Amino acid sequence: MTKGGEQHRGQVDDAELGAAVERAQQGDEEAFAVAYRMVHPALLGYVRGLVGEDGEDVASDAWLEISRDLGRFRGDGAGFRGWTATIARHRALDHLRRQKRRPRTAFLEQDVLELPSGHDTAAAALETLSTEQALALIGQLPREQAEAVLLRVVVGLDGPATARVLGKRAGAVRTSAHRGLKRLAERITSAGSGTVTSAARRTLRDET
Repeated sequence: MTKGGEQHRGQVDDAELGAAVERAQQGDEEAFAVAYRMVHPALLGYVRGLVGEDGEDVASDAWLEISRDLGRFRGDGAGFRGWTATIARHRALDHLRRQKRRPRTAFLEQDVLELPSGHDTAAAALETLSTEQALALIGQLPREQAEAVLLRVVVGLDGPATARVLGKRAGAVRTSAHRGLKRLAERITSAGSGTVTSAARRTLRDET
């Protein structure tokens, strides 16, 4: 699919999500279920990237807060993705504080992996891997890079929305995501996978 086609699909998805959220705010339970189905898989992937096997419980806590505070949300479908990611991140960090652990994405801080080739190569094959494999690879990145990649590629947020969730400047987040994708490419290609994913490729283009 071309970049324009991917953008159009994303816009359609966000429009559908925004409409579902608006109906849910008016008390439509089925609309809330639609919004949940559209957002939850990516949100769970993000949370699992932070807390590991406790991701299901943390995501459930996040959805309780999301449903409770839904009436306070103001924005469109893309804004809802960012808002839910912010809530999920807070719940994940609260969980880690109770467990007295650092986020899972910070455990293996391996530095200085440079790609010898271009940007397409740097956007390597996350979609060819299982969720567990992809999260394990992302978990080997420094924390800031891992969170930026999770939010950009897994949750599907744009650069400014990712920056708002992380409380950082957009330029710093772009740099973190770009470096994280380059490191992931090195790991994946060294393991013998050369397939390039459209989601990661699109994200890397946006970061440059």
